[in-house]
Amino acid sequence: MTTHAMRHYPATTQLPRWLVVGFISGFLAVIVFHQSAAALLHAMDLAKFSPYSMQPTAPWGVPQLWSLAFWGGVWGVILAAALARLDDAPLIIASAVFGAVLPTLVAWFVVAPLKGQPMAAGFAPLSMAIGPIVNGAWGLGTGIGLALFGRPRHSLNG
Repeated sequence: MTTHAMRHYPATTQLPRWLVVGFISGFLAVIVFHQSAAALLHAMDLAKFSPYSMQPTAPWGVPQLWSLAFWGGVWGVILAAALARLDDAPLIIASAVFGAVLPTLVAWFVVAPLKGQPMAAGFAPLSMAIGPIVNGAWGLGTGIGLALFGRPRHSLNG
């Protein structure tokens, strides 16, 4: 049998684990990857917002970092469900692309108008570039987490 034929996709018993790891990976990817990318952009004076912000968010006053991490976890579940058939490098690459595109489009065209902000960062190219960069970094981190921990590892001896 080829290696590919022996793969077990999370269609049945592994699905809950896959989705939980998606949430945890997405949550942690905000803290490690998303906010690091935001910090780098901020340090280069390309992003005006401060990374790792503990400013309270409406309506419940949750610190912004933890709100972002929670929503990163939710997006991690969506990413895990959408990319469940991929493994290794294809999973990581698709996760980075997923992150750069889907959460960014939702932020631009759903979240921003709900918050009374201009759609698509006001269509200013430099401001628009920030979303795909930080969200692509988040997707990369989430994909790495899923690739490393999403599936049980089976020993070659048994």
